[in-house]
Amino acid sequence: MMMTMEGVAVKLPSYSFPIVRSPARCVTRNFRPFSISASTLKEGHPAAPSAPPASLSLGHLTRPDFPILHQEVNGSRLVYLDNAATSQKPTAVIGALQNYYESYNSNVHRGIHYLSARATEEYELARKKVSNFMNASDSREIVFTRNATEAINLVAYTWGLQNIKPDDEILLTVAEHHSAIVPWQLVAQKTGAVLKFVELNGDEVPDVDNLKDMLSRKTKLVVVHHVSNVLGSVFPIKDIVLCAHDVGAKVLVDACQSVPHMVVDVQNLNADFLVASSHKMCGPTGVGFLYGKSDLLSAMPPFLGGGEMISDVFLDHSTYAEPPSRFEAGTPAIGEAIGLGAAIDYLSGLGMQKIHDYEIFLAKYLYDSLSSVPNIHIYGPAPSNHVTRAALCSFNIDNIHPTDLATYLDQQHGVAIRSGHHCAQPLHRHLGVSASARASLHFYNTVEDIDDFIQALNDTVSFFNSFK
Repeated sequence: MMMTMEGVAVKLPSYSFPIVRSPARCVTRNFRPFSISASTLKEGHPAAPSAPPASLSLGHLTRPDFPILHQEVNGSRLVYLDNAATSQKPTAVIGALQNYYESYNSNVHRGIHYLSARATEEYELARKKVSNFMNASDSREIVFTRNATEAINLVAYTWGLQNIKPDDEILLTVAEHHSAIVPWQLVAQKTGAVLKFVELNGDEVPDVDNLKDMLSRKTKLVVVHHVSNVLGSVFPIKDIVLCAHDVGAKVLVDACQSVPHMVVDVQNLNADFLVASSHKMCGPTGVGFLYGKSDLLSAMPPFLGGGEMISDVFLDHSTYAEPPSRFEAGTPAIGEAIGLGAAIDYLSGLGMQKIHDYEIFLAKYLYDSLSSVPNIHIYGPAPSNHVTRAALCSFNIDNIHPTDLATYLDQQHGVAIRSGHHCAQPLHRHLGVSASARASLHFYNTVEDIDDFIQALNDTVSFFNSFK
């Protein structure tokens, strides 16, 4: 075998391991399966005395709804721990997509025949579902996009270029996803604005006090994540919004890692813009959304030109539709939006607070279990009675490249984790590393998944250490 610290060069030898099968159970969409009360596991108090009985676990009760989880990978039971990259899809979402294409596939908005009217109704119903899920004041504050990246670019190229002037300041943190950094670099290059970055504090989380100190009348926009996709830290968005508004700045929130895992209320947060992606919340790929306050959206120019976004077209000029149509040029991702609506139905049926409570327990269990692995460094804050951590851990193990870890875990144990910079190169440089391994959970994961992962990780470490 040939091996380097830059990655495994040759496929590793194959071994066989016992297969663990989950019992098949049927869960209806309206069933409320998780019986542990919210008072047992409250936000800010993630430490639970012991694991809930397997028969009551939200993970065990929802796994039958996810066909992809019931397979073997490289001879082992699949343990899917890459949910921060994308989530799996329940049968209800897969069925909604199939039903659209089999029963009423048609273009939306301008057709008078039955199929078009039905497709339009379901597409706009999906928008209302997103609006209700986020507690927007009006469904017209929801703009469908291809993904959260496009949603941020939409704001950058409309509101940003219209409102940001030379020497204005855009405030971000070093922990932002590339999608929340690069668009504003482009805006700064075009406008002469200045980007400023908040660094991490001693707990390896963005320094909120430093962020507040950096706010000034020059600050026109604050761009921050709600939950870090690397550190697992949760940012106090409501507090930041209040401080930013005090100096006249707008706030854009990257909520890709929070919307799928907790209650997110845009009116309560009072952010000006918020973005999220369907594929991370059990919905299809190819669709995401932008929430924007009505007055801001109404004042923004179009992002793309074409059909649907117009009011009238003349040879020498055009007038534009009201939001959200103004920002949805061309044929949208109709089936995908309908699938997102089905995903929201599914998540709402489970209850977002129940999902959050269960994942707080999983987060603590994952962190504590990983901490037992020798020579490991887990990035971000340790969970405590005062610190809530998301159910993901990015880590490195001394002298073993994260890609080697991920390769061996997949090929020898059927464990799917992510390795690399997770679209957060500035953060990794700040941490003094080029890459990390990341295990990330969702509500269909179980304690057994974590136990199998830790056992496999220890075996992987032993394998690589045997060559030293």
